[in-house]
Amino acid sequence: MIALGGVIGAGLFVGSGAGIATAGPSIVVAYAISGLMVMLVMRMLGEMSAAHPASGSFSVHAERSIGPWAGFTAGWMFWMLLCVGVAAEAIGAASIMTGWFPDTPDWLWVALFMVIFCVTNLTAVGNFGEFEFWFSALKVAAISLFLIIGVLAILGILPGTDAPGTSHLTGDGGFLPNGSNGLITGLLASVFAYGGLETVTIAAAESENPVRGVAGAVRTAMWRVGLFYVGSMAVIVTLVPWNAASVQSKGPYVAVLDELDIPAAGQIMNVVILAALLSAMNANIYGSSRMAYSLAQRGDGPRLLRKLTGGVPRPAVVASSAFGFFAVLLSYWWPETVFTWLLNMVGAAVLVVWALIAVAQLRSRRKLEREAPEKLVVRMWAFPVLTWISLAGMAAILVLMLREDDTRLQLYFTGGLAIILSAVGLFRQRTREERAAV
Repeated sequence: MIALGGVIGAGLFVGSGAGIATAGPSIVVAYAISGLMVMLVMRMLGEMSAAHPASGSFSVHAERSIGPWAGFTAGWMFWMLLCVGVAAEAIGAASIMTGWFPDTPDWLWVALFMVIFCVTNLTAVGNFGEFEFWFSALKVAAISLFLIIGVLAILGILPGTDAPGTSHLTGDGGFLPNGSNGLITGLLASVFAYGGLETVTIAAAESENPVRGVAGAVRTAMWRVGLFYVGSMAVIVTLVPWNAASVQSKGPYVAVLDELDIPAAGQIMNVVILAALLSAMNANIYGSSRMAYSLAQRGDGPRLLRKLTGGVPRPAVVASSAFGFFAVLLSYWWPETVFTWLLNMVGAAVLVVWALIAVAQLRSRRKLEREAPEKLVVRMWAFPVLTWISLAGMAAILVLMLREDDTRLQLYFTGGLAIILSAVGLFRQRTREERAAV
């Protein structure tokens, strides 16, 4: 259920509107291409995580296969990405609550949500799983119901609707209304909507049967991505014009439900989006705390973060929550400067992490085949061809990011962060090697 709910995020419900507005109906192709890349990355990660389950997930694999500097870089970059994500999701959830309760301040809701999920993660890990189960159940039910209603409307079976045919797919400027540039912009937007799915392998390390948990989650990722992301994009652009103002102002899902005269569509989706935001907060606090704990355990973080109480790394949970809350304060104090810089620094972080996963998998696979082939419970398809194709795809996306002003700035900031972390990691690695030699 964590894997299933991890696929359905607030980026799908809200962020997809911007992609549709730029790519038009071709957003379906954009999500399919980026979804294929994510499936390949998850397959690689699944192969390594099933062979060596670890709460540090890809950070541990990068350290083992590439070097300690790579594990340090991947781990702390992902930690920062998740903590900034906690801040962004808390702000988004607070805005929904103040819409329902206009006399309440944003900071009150942010503080409440941060305290709830910090406390939840401070107790037994089962509490995290329990929260995620119910959040995932709500999101899965909502998106499944949306797809069923959408398909019925497309077929003209839904009462009060006529089958739209291909009028919205080929009309209103055609399938590629803004040409290849629109498709590229939509592709960049869709890539980052998939970020965070990596947390599944972190959670699997604490499950009753880590190997079986990782294998099961990764093997079913393909149809989940195809059904929820690509399927819902196809339903949306078939039922409403891609350039309808409501797609961006209300969100694509609300726009469709309003088009079909579904009562209280806006409020229904606000509840679902709130659940998606809170679910992401919960998962990101969990994932960031486990990553911080794993880094500390390997000597790449403060010793205090190594402490376990009842199987829970409580100092790491508090530190991750505190950083997330501090990021929220930055959004109030310096929204146009410091907080924007922080967002830009993690803007392309997921691509750096994916690239390190691919390189680590290239190296670890050969070693596993030689030394422990029985551990290859999950195997990367068409190795090493698809791994190299994935790396080429990531490089292509980075090049495409240079074409757009906003994404170019993100790339520069993220590149700077990656260089700094790599330099610190290399310095620490060499220092350790020199001490060991002495």
